[in-house]
Amino acid sequence: MIAVLTAAWCALWQEVSIANLLAGAGLAAVVLATGVGTPTSGALRAVPLAKLLWVVFIDLVTSTIDVAKEILTPTDYTHEAIIAVEIPAEGRHHFLLLIIAVTLTPGTAVVDADPDTGTLYLHLLHAERRNEVAEHVRQLTDLACQALPLSTTTPRLQTTS
Repeated sequence: MIAVLTAAWCALWQEVSIANLLAGAGLAAVVLATGVGTPTSGALRAVPLAKLLWVVFIDLVTSTIDVAKEILTPTDYTHEAIIAVEIPAEGRHHFLLLIIAVTLTPGTAVVDADPDTGTLYLHLLHAERRNEVAEHVRQLTDLACQALPLSTTTPRLQTTS
């Protein structure tokens, strides 16, 4: 892990030098010793984050194609609706991320959000997809919670006497 963090440090500075290697290794040792970024303190989990980004990317591509088809067809097949989707308590910490992920996909947009109740109000072009969209938002919530877990314990500062 120290090697990976040191390599990342050198990549950030865009130069491999003795100073960057020493600084990166030192910083990596401090980070690992203090436990910053460990799963108990709310780490970023790469694999679930990659899954979340992939799902959002696929949504963006497929829904863009769907909306383009809708625009190019002479007959209007839309049946618009506003639906409310409840976000579970653990997902409410990722409320803004969920709003952005849903709004990025054409054909579905967040028109209102109530952080107190954890409700997203979504505009749909096709009302018949309401159950599918609600389930998809729950999937995005699960992925966000897996990718960006909350702290289970409060990290304590250690002092030396």
